[in-house]
Amino acid sequence: MHTLETRELRYFVAVAEELHFGRAAERLGMAQPPLSRAIQQLERRLGVCLLQRNRRGVRLTGAGEVLLHEGRAALDATAAAARRTRRAGGADSPGGPRDRLVLAVKAAASHELLRKLLDGYAAEPDSAEIEVLPCGICEQEELLRDGRADVALMHTPWNSLAGFDSEALAAEGQVAVLPAGHPLAAHETLSLADVRDVPGLPLARWPTRGAYAPGPGPEVHNQTQLAQLIALGRTVAVVPDSARSWLWAEHAAVPLTDAPPVVTHIAWPAHSRSLALAGLVRTAVRL
Repeated sequence: MHTLETRELRYFVAVAEELHFGRAAERLGMAQPPLSRAIQQLERRLGVCLLQRNRRGVRLTGAGEVLLHEGRAALDATAAAARRTRRAGGADSPGGPRDRLVLAVKAAASHELLRKLLDGYAAEPDSAEIEVLPCGICEQEELLRDGRADVALMHTPWNSLAGFDSEALAAEGQVAVLPAGHPLAAHETLSLADVRDVPGLPLARWPTRGAYAPGPGPEVHNQTQLAQLIALGRTVAVVPDSARSWLWAEHAAVPLTDAPPVVTHIAWPAHSRSLALAGLVRTAVRL
């Protein structure tokens, strides 16, 4: 059975992303000839052609596309294992620090639920230290996959739970957040159709798995930017009802009658064996 070394994967991913041996070698901090030899040896061992080389440059073959996708995932998993192992290591030594869990949460989301979770877990015997890691829009999944977080509060349908274990904790409706002086702000309720094509007030767009959907609305990178754009009359946003906690006086929130519910989940890597994490999940489910 052929195996792949982490070093080989790093070399190949660099070449596959740069599509240039010189730039890849510079990125890796090595000379180009040994990098070329390493890729050739990898192709011989696997028995496939990974890269097509010609005068115009380098391009990936079908097999190369597969290895790029799998190689990125493998390198991410290796880095995640190292990060989580270092965090857990301190608790193994006598007199060492308490076990520590990093909890990724979307900034300003699920504030009341998060407070109850932290207070409830802190009261448990032998509870671990919880480091709350606020993150940007839809970033929890990436933080959880690459090991920067051990557990996350995720929100469907916005976040993907693929590959994670999870428990649903709460469900809530959605509201349209508009400039306070806009005519639609005076309505008691609205529909999605009411806010989808408002002249001069396009829907804000935020990333899903790193990409923005096409549309005329502004690309939003964080909550503060979104709040300011709404207050300036440049956009409207559809957000969970709990987002009312960060609204400004210049904002108005109107319930949407036909928006799907937003469900908050606690999610963690499916292979986790952390007793501290299991205790946090039990606390969350009891809330």
